[in-house]
Amino acid sequence: MHGQAEDSGPGGYAAARLRLLNEKARSGPPRRSALAGLTDEWLAGLFAAGAPGARGVSLVAVGGYGRAELSPRSDLDLLLLHDGSAPETVSALADRLWYPVWDLGLALDHSVRTPAEARKTAGEDLKVQLGLLDARHIAGDLGLTTALRTTVLADWRNQAPKRLPALRELCEERAARHGELQYLLEPDLKEARGGLRDATALRAVAASWLADAPREGLAEARGRLLDVRDALHLSTGRATDRLALQEQDQVAAELGLLDADALLRQVYEAARTIAYAGDVTWREVGRVLRSRSVRPRLRAMMGGGKSAPERSPLAEGVVEQDGEVVLARAARPDRDLVLPLRAAAAAAQAGLPLNLHAVRRMAAGARALPSPWPAEARQQLLTLLGSGRPTVDVWEALEAEGLISLLLPDWDRVRCRPQRNAVHLWTVDRHLIETAVRASAFTRRVSRPDLLLIAALLHDIGKGWPGDHSVAGEVIARDVAARIGFDADDVTVIATLVRHHLLLVETATRRDLDDPATVRSVAEAVGSPGTLELLHALTEADALATGPAAWSSWRASLVADLVKRVAAVLAGQAPPDPEEAAPTAQHERLALEAVATGAPVLSLRAQTEPPAEPSDDPEPLGVELLIAVPDQAGVLPAVAGVLAVHRLTVRTAELRSLDLPDGVDGSVLLLDWRVAAEYGSLPQAARLRADLVRALDGSLDISGRLAERDAAYPRRRGVVAPPPRVTVAPAASRHATVIEVRAQDAPGLLFRIGRALEDTAVRVRSAHVSTLGANAVDVFYVTQEQGVPLPGEEAVAVARKLEEALRV
Repeated sequence: MHGQAEDSGPGGYAAARLRLLNEKARSGPPRRSALAGLTDEWLAGLFAAGAPGARGVSLVAVGGYGRAELSPRSDLDLLLLHDGSAPETVSALADRLWYPVWDLGLALDHSVRTPAEARKTAGEDLKVQLGLLDARHIAGDLGLTTALRTTVLADWRNQAPKRLPALRELCEERAARHGELQYLLEPDLKEARGGLRDATALRAVAASWLADAPREGLAEARGRLLDVRDALHLSTGRATDRLALQEQDQVAAELGLLDADALLRQVYEAARTIAYAGDVTWREVGRVLRSRSVRPRLRAMMGGGKSAPERSPLAEGVVEQDGEVVLARAARPDRDLVLPLRAAAAAAQAGLPLNLHAVRRMAAGARALPSPWPAEARQQLLTLLGSGRPTVDVWEALEAEGLISLLLPDWDRVRCRPQRNAVHLWTVDRHLIETAVRASAFTRRVSRPDLLLIAALLHDIGKGWPGDHSVAGEVIARDVAARIGFDADDVTVIATLVRHHLLLVETATRRDLDDPATVRSVAEAVGSPGTLELLHALTEADALATGPAAWSSWRASLVADLVKRVAAVLAGQAPPDPEEAAPTAQHERLALEAVATGAPVLSLRAQTEPPAEPSDDPEPLGVELLIAVPDQAGVLPAVAGVLAVHRLTVRTAELRSLDLPDGVDGSVLLLDWRVAAEYGSLPQAARLRADLVRALDGSLDISGRLAERDAAYPRRRGVVAPPPRVTVAPAASRHATVIEVRAQDAPGLLFRIGRALEDTAVRVRSAHVSTLGANAVDVFYVTQEQGVPLPGEEAVAVARKLEEALRV
């Protein structure tokens, strides 16, 4: 094989490379540079041996190798440049260069071109042109390499008005495919928005001389991502840019960081810096290109020469200029403490970006506001938070220059903090802003929109502290709200909203709303109709800002039902006792038919939510499944198993004995469940009934059917789910014992739970099923056979047996 001599032995390139990568004392830029230098020497030696004294040919590093940024598993991007005078010699030289690289198992991206061919290819392929912008001479004819570099740079600058929009489009397409690096739990360090590709694109913009990226922190951010990629290559032994969950702890250890969360925070900080620099840079590129597109005659008509841009007043000390918000000439950031908030509010209200230099000028002269804040500062913050979607970009501009940390010091603990939950789309800080954006749409339906917006901004502020984030957040929210300038009563309401921001959705989806104790406990926690109104709006805003899995018409309907019941209690009405509730006519009809036939009877009825707008179609809430069945053992696992076999998801499940009219013998169980099809259409009621009959008499092997279905799909390697956890909720109901099951969601889970509960000889009064992402939280109200709650020790024993059964 070619190149064996050069690679073998302790002094060879392979051994030297291995020693370098194993040097713990050398990492980061010094190691990348040293690895590039070592590779240069080796390739230069191969070149000299293959073309001694050759003229008109040179070896050129391009792309990341051209920048001397070699990670342990980086590709070698090489161009063999020649003048076309000796193609046979060049072909032989290429073999002597490429084969030794392949023999070592190194990835190689190579090409052989004349300067004219390289220039032509660059003109046709933007990615090739970007790689050549970082061309670096390794060996051979230096003049040939220098001439190519000069020509490529000149072409790039001449063609910039046409190529930069294409480059921006390339960046946007990549972001759409790979997402935003600063929010992903398993980010691609290179391709995602704010990653290494975007940093390279900013270098290309700077090389065009049309615009330049904000330099502060950009090199450090790029270096941090490169350091993480180095550690990822070393810990996995693979050429990968994806920071997978299972690799993060090892990568963090390689970098000397505390844990995977610390690693992700550093990655997110770096990505945020690059992404923000990209926003500012592309905005400037657009401005420059627009100004260049004005025809010379039009400029002459406007008075010849360069006319001063128009400036339109937006607020005191704040004007609009050329599509951005800038400071008025008379503005004094060092004296006007409210100016940053006033400028931000004006920008968000106008839907315009804050000019980078304006933000930096405000940051340079900014000082902390007095405590409590002046009334104007509080109003400007509320205006900013209530501006909807434009709030996000304006907030990020303030945050990039440290103004948010100056205004709200507690913000630093949630800044770039990851949320290791697949339901959440955002980091904690971005989620808080998203919640404020969502809440801004609800300000017309509450009497105190100011309290709603502040609670939205602060509801998860406790996630930067140990313990229950709602408890910690309540303390922080009290302090922040008082500092902002709210009075004692308003501070109490904000603190209550933060403390109980999960109360409505958790209660509505996991507790029996017909139990008076459930409704009373929520009423006691909320305290007043005004706070309930705000909490309802905050609950919806929080869920919508979390992600699509956190909110649905079904959840909205359950929360609205709970709010209606709590409002009645707060108005002085006692909640109805479910034991005294009379069966409906439909319930009684089904029960009598079940007694008469001695078999289950069921009905399916679609539930829909009224459309929000006249043109909207009703959104399905699921299907109400009513089943009346003669009282017998095994009803819960039988029904849950049949539904699992038919791929029906259970959303709520209520079971109770039905009192029959006088003179009718027998006992009937009524099951009132809400179900939805996983996909496809619902099965016919007759088919469900037939399978339920078979399940109850034991002729339908539900376990076998579910096992066969599982076996038909190959198991995929993924993150190992934590074990299930079963607990008893203390004093949650006077009528039953409440058992809560937290487990990995899977087909047939409710069937397995029902079978395990059946084995413990308890009666299930109702079930409340909630699924968030991959996590199921199912709550069961159980009693003894006599219909009374379980004694404490027995309840704990049932929970323990259920947990053991689910672990199998």
